[in-house]
Amino acid sequence: MKIRSLRARFAIWTTLLILVLMTGFGTFVYFNLSRSLTSAVDDSLIVSAAQAVGGLNIQDGYVTIPEALSAEENTIMALSERGLTVIVLASDGKIIQTVGPFRDTAIDPSVTLSNNPQGTFLTLSDRVEENDPLRAYVLPVLDNGKAVGWVQVIQSLGPAQDALNQLLTALLLGGAVLLLFAALGGYFLSARALEPIDRITQTAQQIAGGEDLSARLDLPDNGDEISRLAATFDAMLARLDDSFHRERQFTADASHELRTPLTAMQAILGVIREGERPVGEYRQALDDLDEETNRLRGLVEDLLHLARGEADKDLVSENISLTNLLGDVADSLRPLVEAKGLELIVDVPENLTLYGDTDALIRLFVNLIDNSIKYTEQGRVTVAACNEQDMVIVNVVDTGIGMQPQHLERIFDRFFRVDLARSSGGAGLGLAIARQIVRAHNGRLDVHSEPGKGSTFTVSLPN
Repeated sequence: MKIRSLRARFAIWTTLLILVLMTGFGTFVYFNLSRSLTSAVDDSLIVSAAQAVGGLNIQDGYVTIPEALSAEENTIMALSERGLTVIVLASDGKIIQTVGPFRDTAIDPSVTLSNNPQGTFLTLSDRVEENDPLRAYVLPVLDNGKAVGWVQVIQSLGPAQDALNQLLTALLLGGAVLLLFAALGGYFLSARALEPIDRITQTAQQIAGGEDLSARLDLPDNGDEISRLAATFDAMLARLDDSFHRERQFTADASHELRTPLTAMQAILGVIREGERPVGEYRQALDDLDEETNRLRGLVEDLLHLARGEADKDLVSENISLTNLLGDVADSLRPLVEAKGLELIVDVPENLTLYGDTDALIRLFVNLIDNSIKYTEQGRVTVAACNEQDMVIVNVVDTGIGMQPQHLERIFDRFFRVDLARSSGGAGLGLAIARQIVRAHNGRLDVHSEPGKGSTFTVSLPN
């Protein structure tokens, strides 16, 4: 069965990880202690065997045990009292003396008769009723380099095995308790860690259910991944909220702008239908209808241009002579300048080139220059360009009415028009289209304006 809860899976994985670590650690401790205990027993057997050999007599190649020594002076008896079993063997393997609790333990002749001067260790299993393994050490008794006997010292590994069993029990019980706490702690910690995720889910469900984009998580900034995720989620919601607000505002403004010429056309037609009119009134009505039709067509074209610009970011880029392009745009708009009694100055260096879309750039500079002409009643409009490092800078400067500082933040919004500009008849889409074209060319469009002193639009494009 697949566990769907992330908390439960986190707790299980935490528990399994701790189980693996504890198993490895416990195994290391167990076998390390086992080696240490066995090594301690072996060291004790070596010392005891050496003491036993030191208490023997060697005469004419035979091993004998002193009989005149008291029990306190007899090394072999002293070792026996310490729980060790000592077996003394003659050169032919016969037992000379055996003392200790395991004196009846069978002796392996092949080990007993070993001539290894360093001695030989042997683990004896299943030799006693208690089933505790025995550790034996056989040390040859040497006379002029020749083995004339052997001493075998035996000690039970029961105490060491008991220590290992106690350690194993402690590891198992402690591990079980630790795993239980690890599982509970992992579930609790994961629940706390994932609480912001639950809040994000609830907020997303709230938005999906009621389309309320104003909801925010507002989690404290702890500097961790969850805080960054929550901050990113809030920022995304803010952008979506702003985007939807702009779209709703755009829809409302577009409906209003489209309704205005249609209403005017309907009113004109209604007046004409009321009765017979002079020919001059019919002509005037047709002129008014033509004006409203042109206004409606221009608005629809601007809206379609904005829609195409958002849906398709690919431009037909080519190497363009910006010198010729700006000159041609200025010449096409010069009649408007002369009609208002203004001066149009074009200051563009020779052989200024740019890589971009010709039609889009023409529309960009037509919108900017036309916008400056509309809002300039006297003075001049200047178009200046230069090359700065890897950027082409084009400034469109006018001496017009200028704008208030609070209007500069919204001047590039769709359908935005300051109060003084409403007499121009524009729909407020020209600058929005201009900014869209500049962004499509990976450039930047800035504006600086002072009321009564004019405005400067700066286009920065990569060359």
